[in-house]
Amino acid sequence: MPASAFMQTLAAGGPLDHTLDKILFGSETFGLTMNTLTLILGFGLYLWFMTVVAKAIAVGPESEGNERYLTKGRLAQMVEVLVLLMRDQFIRPQLGEQTNKFLPFLLTLFFFILVNNLLGLVPLLDIQHLIGSAWGDPGFALIGGTPTGRITTNAALALIAFIIWTQAGIKSNGIVGWLKHFMAGAPWYVAPIVIIVEVIGMLVKPTALTIRLFANMTAGHVLLAALIGFSGLSFYGFLGDGFTWGGLGGSLGITVVSLVSAILIFFLEVFVAFLQAFVFTFLTT
Repeated sequence: MPASAFMQTLAAGGPLDHTLDKILFGSETFGLTMNTLTLILGFGLYLWFMTVVAKAIAVGPESEGNERYLTKGRLAQMVEVLVLLMRDQFIRPQLGEQTNKFLPFLLTLFFFILVNNLLGLVPLLDIQHLIGSAWGDPGFALIGGTPTGRITTNAALALIAFIIWTQAGIKSNGIVGWLKHFMAGAPWYVAPIVIIVEVIGMLVKPTALTIRLFANMTAGHVLLAALIGFSGLSFYGFLGDGFTWGGLGGSLGITVVSLVSAILIFFLEVFVAFLQAFVFTFLTT
């Protein structure tokens, strides 16, 4: 394999390559991009994943006896535990009697974000770069990146949440009661200041949801790509300088430290994928 292809695979060509979008055809405004295609893939995987899990959790035929009430498979059991944990420990204490009303949306939000977060940890870009290097195009890629590392995706999710909680507030309190909350119980003579602050606060919430998820997904992937890239740069830098025992020791040392650090960061990224899906859902709740 050419050194350039290996460097591309190890992200040594630039850590930001794993976070930038790429136009496949059309224009930037009206066209299909790599991140859009990846988001479609993530949505398809989400539907398949939840369909399989739902069938495993659903009550089986009477011929199975009491076992028809048992969830089949470790994956479905893990999902069931997550659903019960989210419902009983985090959503119900916040929403009370309205839990069942909003539970489908909140769980959909949680698992959709989770699936797309985890999809971003699959080295789809690197695999395509290796394939493309066979015909002289190490930058070849059709899908890749993290759908939730795209700020427009997160903004769309936050906008949906904003519309739902605004509609719920108006429906529960009436339009007059909902408008009164902008005063926050303050005297009328401070209304100009209080209303401005409340409106800003209302708009900051979806903005914070968007930026928090985007920043966490992007930063982790840049750090991971940079650490793996160090090993590639060190190894090929040593080959370019010629063989010396001192150079070999230094290159191996940097490579080992970089790869071990990358492995640890990868497991941290798996944790962050779950954590950010939970944070987005909990704050929406």
